[in-house]
Amino acid sequence: MPAPETNGLDGCTIEKRMCWNIYRMPQTIGAAFVGTERRWNVTSGPFMTSSEKQSVGFPVSAGILFGLGLGGFFDGIVLHQVLQWHHMLTSAGYPPDSVSNLELNVLWDGFFHAATYACTAIGLYLLWRSSRKAHVVWSGKLLPGAMLMGWGGFNLVEGIIDHHILGIHHVNETVPREHWIYWDAGFLVWGAVMLIGGWLLLRVGQGETREFPSATRASSPPR
Repeated sequence: MPAPETNGLDGCTIEKRMCWNIYRMPQTIGAAFVGTERRWNVTSGPFMTSSEKQSVGFPVSAGILFGLGLGGFFDGIVLHQVLQWHHMLTSAGYPPDSVSNLELNVLWDGFFHAATYACTAIGLYLLWRSSRKAHVVWSGKLLPGAMLMGWGGFNLVEGIIDHHILGIHHVNETVPREHWIYWDAGFLVWGAVMLIGGWLLLRVGQGETREFPSATRASSPPR
């Protein structure tokens, strides 16, 4: 009786080899899939280079714009409308002592709110655009830190220009005039504290993000 035909590899018969290949097929397919995933993740996972990580890092500008918008909304809603300590032009020759002056101040308050709304919308777009890309997992301290920087920067810029240089309004115009300077100075100190604190928080968050380079958020595989 003739010997069974072999394929010349390890003396196995063709029948045994076919059974072995069928048995190994799921593992082979799985290995191929993993290989594809590893090649695809070369720009989004643990295989990213430092330059690629930098290119998809946290958008600090988005957080700063959020902070500018939040600071502006707090100023406009709380100080202008709820407390009514001042309006946009109340120290620029248009005190709110007549309907026409109040209408003008409300109009400029509206322009101010529109600018803060634009900052918030642009910040949201920048954050959305970056979040859709593959990136390392961001520390939870990055966004609050950048927002504090933006809010503090708003207080400093708005306080120096509007309160001190132009003098178009002051923080609290319901107190005696000789006390206005103290409220204006406190507004600047508050802004400086937020700016410095936000910068420190941002630095901590950036350090935490660098410590876990293998934790990634990968976008969907291409179809």
